[in-house]
Amino acid sequence: MDFLRPETLAEALELKASRPDALPIAGGTDVMVELNFDHRRPSALLDLTRVPELQRWEEGLRIGAGVPYARIIDELGARLPGLAMASRTVGSPQIRNRGTVGGNLGAASPAGDTHPVLLASDAVIEVASVRGTRMIPAAEFYLGVKRNALEQDELIVAVHLTPARGPQQFSKVGTRNAMVIAVCSFAISLFPRENRVGAAVGSAAPTPRRAPEAERFLASALDFRDPKPLPDSVKREFGELVSRAASPIDDVRGSAAYRKHALAVMARRTLGWAWQELLDGERACA
Repeated sequence: MDFLRPETLAEALELKASRPDALPIAGGTDVMVELNFDHRRPSALLDLTRVPELQRWEEGLRIGAGVPYARIIDELGARLPGLAMASRTVGSPQIRNRGTVGGNLGAASPAGDTHPVLLASDAVIEVASVRGTRMIPAAEFYLGVKRNALEQDELIVAVHLTPARGPQQFSKVGTRNAMVIAVCSFAISLFPRENRVGAAVGSAAPTPRRAPEAERFLASALDFRDPKPLPDSVKREFGELVSRAASPIDDVRGSAAYRKHALAVMARRTLGWAWQELLDGERACA
């Protein structure tokens, strides 16, 4: 196995073009597990940890693919609360110091913790090759179980997100409280000025996916101009629509029926938390 270590993005793209079989590695929190269990044996590893262009974020927000979860929590938590919440649920402190959103996207596991937030927040993934740059909406990035929209010569360069324009929430169910792969997960983003909602599920279908019917229902049911406490009927209907958006399987972590039930519960709860945050903000401004 060859070990390739570029020191600039241009060099990394050149290496990926000449060695499309090379497997990119940043934090290594997914890749090393697959190597250790002999699930994957690439002919080369492309180490991206020395590429400075991937290690920084810019106002806007453009987050380099190599920015670790710990920095997202510490440096961007106020502007991207949903992503910070999801990042806090990832592994242990050691994993959060190494793991990256770019790596989460590259692995494209249905259970990846950041995927529902990226979908609900309208993230756009920037990918590049020696041929140029492409911008891929998160909703078009996930193609199947551990399959994404990257071409063989492309690398994930950055994730583009708009600072939160309303409350965001993330919730995850696991077989224990920490250091666990999600049984299922859910994210919600409210966009009061646009009178719309983003909602997405994880670990409950072949790919992370949005819940468009639930989004449309909630956008029509919420009064962003004059927010008042939500009736339980709205929360219940939203939860049921989120549950219907999923197509989970039975596996060692949980049954399909449990996943659908848990998604409905998480959708109701996160909606309640997000809406209460909006109400509290309205009262503070009054």
